[in-house]
Amino acid sequence: MNKQKGFTIIELIVVIAIIAVLAAIVLVNVTQYINKGKDAAAQGNLASMLTNSAVWISSGNSTYAGYIASVTGGASYITALTNSSAGYTVTQAYTPTDDGFCASVVLKGTGTPNFCVDSSGKKGTYACTTSGTNQGTCQ
Repeated sequence: MNKQKGFTIIELIVVIAIIAVLAAIVLVNVTQYINKGKDAAAQGNLASMLTNSAVWISSGNSTYAGYIASVTGGASYITALTNSSAGYTVTQAYTPTDDGFCASVVLKGTGTPNFCVDSSGKKGTYACTTSGTNQGTCQ
């Protein structure tokens, strides 16, 4: 009698298939958590921009003109947002008189389409209005 030890090819294929299914489940969940983390970073950056704009106005400035210039310049929050959160597109707009602004980003992992902040203090699930009578606000 010839007794061979080992696994049959069918047993090996079944084990590999089970491992592949488990790996796919884990990969999907990890990707969702990564996107949620990136969304949180993007929302935090925009909230920081909102806070700093309030400090700008409370420092005796009557319009956002200087703040907007610093935001659109080299070391801006919007630039930092797009550089630190690869793959995000930031929409930004200012009112024609420079007395207001908005910035929004399309989120990836939370299921929420947009996160917007504006100079009136509004933040949440809105889009930045880039033209018309409500230009520079979250609507």
